[in-house]
Amino acid sequence: MGLRLGFRVAVSLFQVLFIVSTANAERSDTRSLLTSNATGGQKHSEEYCAMYDICGARSDGKVLNCPFGSSSVKPDDLLSSKIQSLCPTITGNVCCTEAQFDTLRTQVQQAIPFLVGCPACLRNFLNLFCELTCSPNQSLFINVTSVSKVNNKLTVNGIDYYITDTFGEGLFESCKDVKFGTMNSRAIEFIGAGANNFQEWFAFIGKRADLGVPGSPYAIDFKPTAPESSGMKPMNVSTYSCGDTSLGCSCGDCPLSPVCSSTTHPPTHKKGSCSVRIGSLKARCIEFSAAILYIILISGFLGWGFFHQTREKSPASRTKGFLNVMDGPEIQSVNRQKDENFPIQMLEDVPQTTKGVQLSFVQGYMSKFYRRYGTWVARNPILVLCSSLAVVLLLCLGLIRFKVETRPEKLWVGPGSKAAEEKQFFDGHLAPFYRIEQLILATTPDATHGESPSIVTENNIKLLFEIQNKVDGIRANYSGSLVSLSDICMKPLGQDCATQSVLQYFKMDPGNYDDYGGVEHVEYCFQHYTSADTCMSAFKAPLDPSTALGGFSGNNYSEASAFIVTYPVDNAIDKESNDSKKAVAWEKAFIQLVKDELLPMVQSKNLTLSFSSESSVEEELKRESTADAITILISYLVMFAYISLALGDTPRFTSFYTSSKVLLGFSGVVLVMLSCLGSVGFFSAIGIKSTLIIMEVIPFLVLAVGVDNMCILVHAVKRQPLDWKLYSYASMPCILHVCSIGCSLGLLFASYCFCCLHCFDFMRAEDKRVDCFPCIKTSGSHDDPDEGIGQRKPGLLSRYMKEVHAPILGLWGVKIVVISVFAAFSMASIALCTRLEPGLEQQIVLPRDSYLQGYFNNVSKYLRIGPPLYFVVKNYNYSSESRHTNQLCSISQCDSNSLLNEIARASLTPDSQMGVIVPLMISLLVVHPNDSSCGLGGVCKDCTTCFRHSDLRNDRPSTVQFREKLPWFLNALPSDDCAKGGHGAYTNSVELKGYDDGVIQASSFRTYHTPLNKQTDYVNSMRAAREFSSKVSDSLKIEIFPYSVFYMFFEQYLDIWRTALINLAIAIGAVFVVCLVITCSLWSSAIILLVLAMIVVDLLGVMAILNIQLNAVSVVNLVMSVGIAVEFCVHITHAFSVSCGDRNQRTKEALGTMGASVFSGITLTKLVGVIVLSFSRTEVFVVYYFQMYLALVLLGFLHGLVFLPVVLSMFGPPSRRMLTEKQDDHSSTSS
Repeated sequence: MGLRLGFRVAVSLFQVLFIVSTANAERSDTRSLLTSNATGGQKHSEEYCAMYDICGARSDGKVLNCPFGSSSVKPDDLLSSKIQSLCPTITGNVCCTEAQFDTLRTQVQQAIPFLVGCPACLRNFLNLFCELTCSPNQSLFINVTSVSKVNNKLTVNGIDYYITDTFGEGLFESCKDVKFGTMNSRAIEFIGAGANNFQEWFAFIGKRADLGVPGSPYAIDFKPTAPESSGMKPMNVSTYSCGDTSLGCSCGDCPLSPVCSSTTHPPTHKKGSCSVRIGSLKARCIEFSAAILYIILISGFLGWGFFHQTREKSPASRTKGFLNVMDGPEIQSVNRQKDENFPIQMLEDVPQTTKGVQLSFVQGYMSKFYRRYGTWVARNPILVLCSSLAVVLLLCLGLIRFKVETRPEKLWVGPGSKAAEEKQFFDGHLAPFYRIEQLILATTPDATHGESPSIVTENNIKLLFEIQNKVDGIRANYSGSLVSLSDICMKPLGQDCATQSVLQYFKMDPGNYDDYGGVEHVEYCFQHYTSADTCMSAFKAPLDPSTALGGFSGNNYSEASAFIVTYPVDNAIDKESNDSKKAVAWEKAFIQLVKDELLPMVQSKNLTLSFSSESSVEEELKRESTADAITILISYLVMFAYISLALGDTPRFTSFYTSSKVLLGFSGVVLVMLSCLGSVGFFSAIGIKSTLIIMEVIPFLVLAVGVDNMCILVHAVKRQPLDWKLYSYASMPCILHVCSIGCSLGLLFASYCFCCLHCFDFMRAEDKRVDCFPCIKTSGSHDDPDEGIGQRKPGLLSRYMKEVHAPILGLWGVKIVVISVFAAFSMASIALCTRLEPGLEQQIVLPRDSYLQGYFNNVSKYLRIGPPLYFVVKNYNYSSESRHTNQLCSISQCDSNSLLNEIARASLTPDSQMGVIVPLMISLLVVHPNDSSCGLGGVCKDCTTCFRHSDLRNDRPSTVQFREKLPWFLNALPSDDCAKGGHGAYTNSVELKGYDDGVIQASSFRTYHTPLNKQTDYVNSMRAAREFSSKVSDSLKIEIFPYSVFYMFFEQYLDIWRTALINLAIAIGAVFVVCLVITCSLWSSAIILLVLAMIVVDLLGVMAILNIQLNAVSVVNLVMSVGIAVEFCVHITHAFSVSCGDRNQRTKEALGTMGASVFSGITLTKLVGVIVLSFSRTEVFVVYYFQMYLALVLLGFLHGLVFLPVVLSMFGPPSRRMLTEKQDDHSSTSS
């Protein structure tokens, strides 16, 4: 995407060839003979001419006026009507012959295409030359100052043209903003060399042109005042303002046009602009609201706490509390001593009618089902194991079709994407956007001041020639044929590649360097690239220096610190076509050349070189798939080591070789690997490609979850996550692939295969066989670690939880601090999450050592142009009866709310992020040959107006005329005489298929975005363009959509918050529903819901602190965090609900029995798997997996083992065991 920003192709050749010869008299190239007495005795009065008739011509054909004065002449009726049609201010006698007028009309026609968008400007511009050529009072403001002899005849060689500043100012003001759409620049850049005022414009017009160079054949000195003694008066014809309603300038050509102000712009509201100021402190509204809410909640909590403490100190409360405590021994009357350390989870293995605990209907049913299921698996381990392995091995056969998806458009764009459909329409009906190959050559910053020196030096330009020579010499091998740049490059106007480089100012020829003037010529072209013929590129179009330079401010091109060389290459819709494969082959050779030869050569000159090709991102993504192979291997080894320790019992020297679980742990790792392979094989078999996330991230996550499940089965204290199935609701491809492939077989293997392996391991330990070597049987009298579970001494971690951790959390002051701190962080996270920015930086998804890292940094640093933007119009009806033309155009008679006028208005609005437009229909209406001298696809040599005025209907061509001339226009090569030929500029802007029916199925209007640097810039620009096109489409009742090459990748960010919130709501809601159905306790389910919501909100806050952006990857992590976070709280909550005593005692009991398991079986297992990701060579895994999952594990641990116990001790649900005893007592009493 960054590739798209480096190039705005110049697709049409033109240089203004308007002759500033007033009488259009053009001087010959013969030697001038100045005669000082030639002008003596000139008469200056009304109805008198200073120059009349043509007396010669230069060798380049430009005619020259006669320097003799004479009285004005009355023209015949035909000539008078001709003059009136072009010069309505001139009536009566004239000072020009028919030949002079014909020359004037021919030459000013060359300027009309540039100024036609603003009739007021065009009228003023024509008046300047009409008065000079044909005014009957010509001698009052024209004074011939020098003459030359051509073929023994005197001709004009120089004149003074007296014009008032009022006229000059009016002319310039009416024309300064007129756009020349084909080049996306101001027309005055071409007809005025970019003049900033009328004095500069007049100086450009009055300069005598060299032979063969556009311009005046003699010098014109524009002066504001005439000598008093001369009797002369400056020309002061009235000028028209571009805001004049009678001359209808378009909004884009005249900001003062009534069209621009006819529509009121809605006020722009910046996101997050709401703020509150308290003294010198300024806070956003969301932050202020969160602070107020926190104060209210904490105040209410402290008030409730004070009231509760006061009640507890009363005698009645103490008596009630004593009775509650005394209920415990009665409830535990059955074998109290034996059950003291019995795992609470074991209580689930008894029927619903178990003494002491009343299970819900669902829990009772599940308990009964899994008891029977576990018994069957334990009795048939070999059958279950073999059948499961057979299924997985069968699925693994699908790996034969295994492919990795590395195309960015397939990784990040869903099949139902609107942007993808629009891209497909644009590519299919118009033309796919070109491929980009780019080099950025930059100077290194000065060590003292940190500023980069200018790169525009002789040595650097010559170095650039050497680089270009090597690039031109690339010959890539494709199917036995050699492919060069010339074979694949884009050639819009001929046989030369449209390479964007400062070398174009030398026609890409090093031999021209000295001939043209070296560095001085380059600096000259920076200011005159549109007007000087020597600055014209080899592909015959002006080269805007902003496309070939970087690191400059304003228009100070000479201060540029970087050369930007862009090679546009033709693209193809079919990526498997020969054209595409040839381009890819050349791109690979190009990248290899840069690495092997160009990079060392540039670095030896103390310069930097960054580079990229169209296929670079895809190739680097492929390389990324193997970049972390060692990291993956180490992670599995670390996991294996931890599992071996975690699954085993407390190490004892006398029984370690039988009580350890090394073989079981290794088997568990193998099962996880097989589950991943089976899932990938299944999806590969049905044609779904894997992604890099699957290959590198999912093994970590599944392994971590798999270890949890192993611990659950081995220790019988944990259950599986509740909501893996929720991830299929995600709409982005990477979410679907990550979740469905990674976790499909995890439950199967944990439930079936690992149970079987655990049975074998249990029999091995029971038979006193050595771990890892089960064939060896030991003898001894040591106690079996798996016997007498109820009598086993609690571990160190369990004793810490029950004797240290729980009592500390039971202190009233600690509870207040915990609630206050966690609530504060949640409120702060709510405020912080609004700072999350959508997007995914390109550098993050690439390996850290990728050459594209430096390239993307330099793109943001040096490029000064934005990506192209196309407004695509569907089904344009060009018939005269249709109003579509008026609804699209911006010239006279066009609707004020037309598409082009609306675009122009939008470009004038701050932060609109849209530039000028390219109006195709304007060009077609004003340029076309009068006769058949121009063949289809040829260069126009005699180009005037499209049609005679009498042939037009309301100044528009008829439907038949439009249909007939459109193909010619789109194939006409632009030339000096016909600057607006459509070939190159508009060839791919209109689909001609089926246009004979009066409807053009697809046409586009090109504009461009302002420079975009950050991800939010891309998102906001796309949102603005879509909102704009939607508004215009609804207004005009025409289907219009915006298209730019980066839209497809950024569309997801338009509603990424909506996607994230919907998926999180579904996940958390499903967890709540499942908990409610299974436990039948709204109280317990609500507490779990609260803790889950806090964990997710806090994770969002951490993301904001760590500057982690919101995108498809982070949304996956957020949704998965719900499934992982639920494990930190559901077990503690369940243990609390089946414990006895008051809330503090039940919290202590729950932490003693379940806290250690949550810490060792859930927290540590995930930490081990996540920490390994920090060593990844790819930033995306470090940021979006290591940082996010580390934050999740820490937040889950703190909320599950600190916050949740405090909440339960204060607001926990009633004990199920307590309720059951009361029911039993009531039954006994009744009986």
